[in-house]
Amino acid sequence: MFTVHDYQAAIPRIVASTVALWLTWKIWSFFRPRSQHSLRSVAIVVLGDIGRSPRMMYHAESFLENDFFTDIIGYGGSTLIPSLSRARIRYIPEPPRWLRSFPFIVSGPIKVVLQVIYIFIELFTIPNPPEFILVQNPPSIPTLAIVWIVGRIRGCKVIIDWHNLGFTILAMRFPKQGERHPLVRLAQWFERTFGRTAYAHLFVTEAMRDVLVSEWDLQGHKVVLHDRPPRRFHQSTPQEIHDLFAAKLQNTLSAEPSLKGFLPKSDPPYSSVFTATNASPSDPAVMRDTPPPPTSVIDPIYSEVKAPFLREDRPALLVSSTSWTQDEDFSILITALGQYNARAAEASNGKKMPKLLVILTGKGPLRDKYMAEVGNLQKKWDWVFYSFSFNLVRMTGAVYSTGSADLGISLHASSSNLDLPMKVVDMFGCALPVCALDFSCLNELVKHEKNGLVFKDAAQLAQQIESLLTGFPDCPRLTQLRSNLLPASDRSISPPSRPPSREISDDVWETWDENWARYVRPLILQDVRRNGI
Repeated sequence: MFTVHDYQAAIPRIVASTVALWLTWKIWSFFRPRSQHSLRSVAIVVLGDIGRSPRMMYHAESFLENDFFTDIIGYGGSTLIPSLSRARIRYIPEPPRWLRSFPFIVSGPIKVVLQVIYIFIELFTIPNPPEFILVQNPPSIPTLAIVWIVGRIRGCKVIIDWHNLGFTILAMRFPKQGERHPLVRLAQWFERTFGRTAYAHLFVTEAMRDVLVSEWDLQGHKVVLHDRPPRRFHQSTPQEIHDLFAAKLQNTLSAEPSLKGFLPKSDPPYSSVFTATNASPSDPAVMRDTPPPPTSVIDPIYSEVKAPFLREDRPALLVSSTSWTQDEDFSILITALGQYNARAAEASNGKKMPKLLVILTGKGPLRDKYMAEVGNLQKKWDWVFYSFSFNLVRMTGAVYSTGSADLGISLHASSSNLDLPMKVVDMFGCALPVCALDFSCLNELVKHEKNGLVFKDAAQLAQQIESLLTGFPDCPRLTQLRSNLLPASDRSISPPSRPPSREISDDVWETWDENWARYVRPLILQDVRRNGI
């Protein structure tokens, strides 16, 4: 027979058992597979600097414009586009710096374990399970496995945005064995296994879709979503170029001692190295087909300042963005511009070849190495100047920096031969012709002699730069290439309720918004339309 003392002694055990059962039930309720999720919601996973992942930021922007609750998970570091202020940004901690002192075979697994913990925490602390999880690939490890597990536990539909193949990038770390290396083969198995069964797959090229569908037997919806620039990208007007170089970048240009004597004289805010106004005390000869202003106008006190115009004696502006990694051989550009410098010096008394101001942006492990190499060569060059000291994209936005240029350069060489360079997309959005390093599927983006030129080596690139810019700023061939890139503002977005036809001519350059509405919007609103919402 139980006594009062026995009951009192049993109370703590009963309470503990009840609490344990309650916790077990709550945990099971949280992790059990669900058929219900929060409609019109998405979690976007970027295992990298979010601000340096333009395609994923554009995805987020499009989801927000379609009234989706949007969470973005990734690393911080770079500024995000302003339209993402309505998204919930969930930054994960960077791997500890001390890991860099260990070899990759040691630091790699530790980094992966930490990433698994961080991403799991962020995905599971979203209060209501998102309808979709959109993940960027690569990197493949560990993100593909994480979203695969979370998708099944929380009832989310996984969408994989295939930018490239992670195992081909890893193979570059082992040049002798390449894809035969055991770690690379393991990475390939991982990527194929956890990437195979998703709700939908988005591919940056048709070549990537064809290879993965045939070799990996991907399941789910399969859609090619070529990179396209947002509608805000455009060719800069003389006023915008003037604002950029006479105001925002004037101090930066002045801080470059070696630029003195290389660039034409300017008098901000009335003139810059690229633009002038009727109020500029600079030599009136910079004006083209325009008579000099009255003497009374070129006076310290100006009664009227008219709109800026481009100077005849300005240098040609070349831009390129690079990740400073092994898949972009920067030595090609160094060699090509060295050859251009020699040719320009020889032709200084003959055909007109302009000076080149080359702006290079981006971060990466090989940046310091190439900066030192260029620094030594720069002392011998009179017609070419590289600038690494400021980042136009970071300071003023890619729209103005790219839109102000005369020619773009792409050194991207795909590790898989299946992806395309995003930098070229941005350049085309600003109606900027490009010289691009050739690889197998590049013709899906760059049409030789139509919107740019394709080169195979430094000598060919040097010849192309010379042929496009000789006679600058009167360059008929360059002007023709630019005219073939239709301005984004010439077209409007089709109504969301009626997606546009999929039959689009290669001559038409759609915006990101149009392209996304055409191919992705039908995928994410299928269930909504089915339920009559």
